[in-house]
Amino acid sequence: MKQIICINWGTKYGPRYVNRLYAGVARNVTPPFRFVCFCDDPSGMRPEVETQPLPEIDYEIPRTRTGIWPKSRLWGAKLGDLSGPVLFLDLDVIVTGSLDPLFEYGAPEKVVLARNPSNLLEKLGQTSVFRFPVGGLLPLQERFKADPQAIAETYRYEQRFVTREAPGGPEFYPRAWVAHFRRDCRRIFPLNYLLAPKLPRDARVVLFAGHLTPQNAIEGRYGDYRQPSARAHIAALWRGKRKGSVLSHLRHFIRPSPWVAENWRE
Repeated sequence: MKQIICINWGTKYGPRYVNRLYAGVARNVTPPFRFVCFCDDPSGMRPEVETQPLPEIDYEIPRTRTGIWPKSRLWGAKLGDLSGPVLFLDLDVIVTGSLDPLFEYGAPEKVVLARNPSNLLEKLGQTSVFRFPVGGLLPLQERFKADPQAIAETYRYEQRFVTREAPGGPEFYPRAWVAHFRRDCRRIFPLNYLLAPKLPRDARVVLFAGHLTPQNAIEGRYGDYRQPSARAHIAALWRGKRKGSVLSHLRHFIRPSPWVAENWRE
């Protein structure tokens, strides 16, 4: 039984993201499988999604300017009624290829992380897509709850804490399996004005970060950069409406990505 989990709290994402993630998983995994969303509000989620309450914790989630730590709820000795390996997916990823190899790669008792391409000088994992055995990260949760604020300030990002402190050390999925939309799909200037972002051939999951969402990619706009066309985006330079430097403004343009729309749907 393949077990896929996600977590949703608050109103930033909600059932739309959960339902589309489930649909992407269902199209790209060989049954049998379970899809479980740990959430504070199950309303609006399609019936195939198993919903379970957010795991209880006995510590306060720290508040920092960088890093998000509520996923530490998943590190406990128990995780709902699940046991064994689970594959965690962030809600803002899209599934573009078979997930079966992500369950087959490495030993089932290992923590296996996607690679983070943001810092090439640091061997850093990405917890937007990672597999771990239920209870396997309990030592991290125990360390974290002893002083959450200090851990958050020391490591800054939850994925750095998991990468450096996973019991027995983590393994990493092949780099090509998990693509980063901004770094691996977006075209460099000036090709970003001529060509749509590309889907790397071997990508099984594409993750979104850096103020870009799947909806942005479908519409062809870079976050808050809302010019309706390449010509209008360039013309904004002369109207004094650019953000940041001239080069930064020119780089912050993307054309619509039809392949995102094809894969991010119910």
